Amino acid sequence: MKTLAKIIGIILAFAVAAFIIFRTPDTDRAEMRAKYGGDPSQFVTLADGQEVHLRDEGPRDAPAIILLHGSSADLHTWQPWVDRLSDEYRIIRYDQIGHGLTGPSQDGDYMLEDFVEDVDQVANHLELDSFTLGGNSMGGWVSAGFALAHPGRLDGLLLVDASGAPVKRPEGSGGNIGFTIAAMPGVNRIMEHITPRSLVEQSFRQSVSNEEIATPEAIDRYWELLRYPGNRRATIARFNTPRVTYDAAQISSLPMPTLVMWGDEDALVPLAAGEWYDQKLPNSRLVVYDGIGHLPMEETAESSARDVGTWMEDTVLNGRLNSEPTAN
Repeated sequence: MKTLAKIIGIILAFAVAAFIIFRTPDTDRAEMRAKYGGDPSQFVTLADGQEVHLRDEGPRDAPAIILLHGSSADLHTWQPWVDRLSDEYRIIRYDQIGHGLTGPSQDGDYMLEDFVEDVDQVANHLELDSFTLGGNSMGGWVSAGFALAHPGRLDGLLLVDASGAPVKRPEGSGGNIGFTIAAMPGVNRIMEHITPRSLVEQSFRQSVSNEEIATPEAIDRYWELLRYPGNRRATIARFNTPRVTYDAAQISSLPMPTLVMWGDEDALVPLAAGEWYDQKLPNSRLVVYDGIGHLPMEETAESSARDVGTWMEDTVLNGRLNSEPTAN
């Protein structure tokens, strides 16, 4: 018994030592806000009391576009589009609950309805009657969910490598190690305390084809904001919340013009999902980017932003003008 107790004691000692050595603590809230929340950032409190990190740029009287980032990302992922589109459009983006400088949900819930309600409350806070809504990955899933709940409020819809389609990734076709760990019960609890930068970098590189965007600054941002107080626990909760998948009848009911944008080398959400959306949507256009992965807005910023601008002019703006009464 003494020998067994000694062995257990040694194992525990090694476990404690390993935890101390490899532990990656939360980042400092004030330091992160100073680094990633400077001008033109705002911290607004929504009607339900949730504080949100938001940026609202471009002419106030221009057509508004709200952009939703993907899982474990933040509003900075849209910077390339903001740089290219904010002269002509009002571009609004915010860190969704459990992400970036918004931090965890105040009630700990991460259902689709919670994300959709936040879009509604952000639009209400900014006094937007109608707008175009776009999202990447999880953000596209939320965008489609909002479109189903509030179809009359949208001028248009942008789905950028969006999740939510009933299309599975082919077996052995890739994935994201960080997302895999976050979804593993028990193991994911270690992630709450030990999240090496190398894991974040590997996950990011697995998601893209154009690895030029995997700069040290980008990896640092992902790593530091993942460790923003409460975000790691929120990530675990989100990956263990049942995910809604849309069916053909739902997507076929969406009347608004939709631009479906996809990287043909997306290892997380395959191109087949984009083709499914395009086939089911009654008023859509599909644009596929050769040699691009999960983040077209960053991996091929110039062409993807140009495509958005052209589509906005051809469909959303013309549709809005055509719907206005003609002066006598």
